[in-house]
Amino acid sequence: MQINNIYCIGRNYKKHALELGNEVPEAPLVFSKPTSALAKADGSRISFPGDRGEIHHELEIVLYVGNKVDEGFTVDDVVTHMALGIDFTLRDVQSKLKKKGHPWLIAKGFRNAAIVTDFWDFPGVEKLKETDFYLQRNGDIVQEGNIQSVIFDFQTLLEYIHQEIGLNEGDIIYTGTPEGVGPISDSDEFVLNWGEEVKGSFVVGKN
Repeated sequence: MQINNIYCIGRNYKKHALELGNEVPEAPLVFSKPTSALAKADGSRISFPGDRGEIHHELEIVLYVGNKVDEGFTVDDVVTHMALGIDFTLRDVQSKLKKKGHPWLIAKGFRNAAIVTDFWDFPGVEKLKETDFYLQRNGDIVQEGNIQSVIFDFQTLLEYIHQEIGLNEGDIIYTGTPEGVGPISDSDEFVLNWGEEVKGSFVVGKN
C-alpha cells in the first residue's frame, strides 16, 4: 500500500490538549511527518534516540485515502482503509522549539516517529463510533479513546486539509490522540488494540 503524504492533527481531543497545558484549538492544527518516519508495529524491536530527552507516545486512528478526492466528497467516499498508529514526539525538543517559535519538524519527524499497524478495510464513520481503541504499555492500558470525543470530526479534518493543502490518493491522516500520553522507556512493550482485537505491537529500544 503506497503512502505519499503523512498529515497529523494536533490537540483533537480536549482532555489531551488540557493535559499538556495547551489551548483548545478553534480550527484543526495540522502538521506533517516525512515518510522516512514510518515504522510498522509488527512485533519487532524499534529503535528510538536515548539522548534527546523524553519521547512521548500518542495513540491515534490513522485514515488511508484510497479514492480520488473530488469536490463535495464525504469521508466514506474517499477513505478506504484505516489503521492504528502512534505519533511519537521528542517532547523536550518540541518544548524548546515552541518557545522559540520554530517549526516542530525535528521533534515530530525523526526516524520511527510514525508507528502504524497493518491497514484494514474502513467500515464507515458511524461504525467507528461503536468501538474504543486503546494502547497498552507493559500490560497496562495507558490511553483509551473513541471518535465521539474528538473536537473536529473526520469530515471536518479532511475538508480542512483538502482546502488548505490538497488531499490525494495515498495520503494518510493521523487524526489526534486521546489523553494519557507519556514517556517511553527502554524495553517497554506496547500493544495497540481496536476493541478486543490486537492490531499491532512492538518493543522500545532506546540507544
